[in-house]
Amino acid sequence: MAQRSYLSIYSALAANTLIAVTKFIAGVISNSSAMISEGIHSVIDTINELLLLWGIKQSNRPKDANHPFGYGRELFFWSFMVSMLIFGFGGGISIYQGIIHIIHRSASGNPFWNYIVLFASFVFETASLIIAAIEFNKKRGNKTWWKAIKDSKDPSEFLVLFEDGAAVIGLSIVAVCLWLRNYFQMEWIDGLASVLVAYCS
Repeated sequence: MAQRSYLSIYSALAANTLIAVTKFIAGVISNSSAMISEGIHSVIDTINELLLLWGIKQSNRPKDANHPFGYGRELFFWSFMVSMLIFGFGGGISIYQGIIHIIHRSASGNPFWNYIVLFASFVFETASLIIAAIEFNKKRGNKTWWKAIKDSKDPSEFLVLFEDGAAVIGLSIVAVCLWLRNYFQMEWIDGLASVLVAYCS
């Protein structure tokens, strides 16, 4: 696999690793389930990048007696595992966290660090998304984006693109919901944000 295929994965891995811990810290300080859900989302995304890198490594193994056509399908298997992890584990925990917060509302703390972390996360995720888009754009040639995705034989090329796009949308939703929660003093909006993040996973 060409070296450029790794760039978007490594940039996403770096971004998610950098912001996962800060999201959890901000979530605990401000008692925000939405920020905790965002932290979970970043941890899941970090694991996803590691699984994709493992899948790429496995798929590049040379042919042997047991696999005369090589290990190319390994990449599809690990990409499938990434999808299951995103939709199953990440989305499920976020929905659970949000519903619990809606039912058992508690007073929020200082939202200042939430906004700082969200802004930094938005910058990192947007940078990662731009890198992923540039790398995919190089590979698609004269095809439309949708046709290039459909015809792609390498799921890692567009999985990171989708993942980063969903992350940027999720961060935007959380930022708006946290502002609404603090402005109207409605704690249930924080739980709603957590549920909406799950649908962006």
